[in-house]
Amino acid sequence: MTDLTRRRALGWSLAAAASGLAPGASAATGEGPFFRRTGLPVGLQLYTLGPAFAADMDGQLGQVAKIGYRTVELAGYGGDAKAARAAFDRAGLTCPSSHVQARKGGPNPSLEEMDRLIADAHVIGIRHIVLPMFAVPERIEKQRAGEDSRAYRTRLAAEVSADDWKATADLLNARGRALKAAGLTMGYHNHNIEFAPKGETNGLEILLKATDPALVQFEMDAGWVVAAGHDPLALLKAHPGRFRQMHVKDVKATTRPNFIFQQDPADLGTGTIDWKRLLPAAYAAGVREFFVEQEPPFEKPRMESVRVDFDYLNALVA
Repeated sequence: MTDLTRRRALGWSLAAAASGLAPGASAATGEGPFFRRTGLPVGLQLYTLGPAFAADMDGQLGQVAKIGYRTVELAGYGGDAKAARAAFDRAGLTCPSSHVQARKGGPNPSLEEMDRLIADAHVIGIRHIVLPMFAVPERIEKQRAGEDSRAYRTRLAAEVSADDWKATADLLNARGRALKAAGLTMGYHNHNIEFAPKGETNGLEILLKATDPALVQFEMDAGWVVAAGHDPLALLKAHPGRFRQMHVKDVKATTRPNFIFQQDPADLGTGTIDWKRLLPAAYAAGVREFFVEQEPPFEKPRMESVRVDFDYLNALVA
């Protein structure tokens, strides 16, 4: 075990004990695997499948269902809601959640196209609309000639201001109000740029404080929280009830804290995150939807990692 892993494990243990979010404090107590005991399905964020999903939606969904997944989360569907719903029905899958971009672009509706977004959500059966990342302010110059991606991401993390995060919070509140009237919810999914310091706070803290809990919920990406050098358990403790969804994602011990979208991904159970502690803590804090998500690069075919991840969670006693 590396020093980084020891520090994380100790931090999670102390946070769980101090917050009352240890497994014994959760409604998800007793014998048997966590997901069977709670009655919750193991979900999959379809981004994990990469380009293969768009190329062969039916074939990919069929394999996902055969593995044992019963729910999925969208990150785009080609813009044809009826076709997407039919594909989910053929595979025996439900799709309660979808990532939606802030601005127009591509075939899928954005938060700028609320009427179509709401109509498509009702067709597919989506209940939760999630903004996967803030819209980069137009004043921030795009990647410059000769600027590599790391340098651009570093500049982006530095140039996004507290006011930009407040503007994102205002957007979430406004769209959350419209979605609530339509029977849907508005959420926000973190990466690790949200943890870049902005004075004595950071982007995620600004979003959590400036959004109305009645209108906006959060989807914690545990892997990106750890990649930022933060503790998912401590975050749950600090904001009980705000996180209603979670991306179940693992990272290797070689991941170094950063705010520029970097991590060393791992199949679930082979990384540093202690899921035996985190899953019951998340449940106790109000998380009710869990979606496996894995980032590239993959060390094996994507669908094989998807199977490994499901088998690990399906058997996990937590």
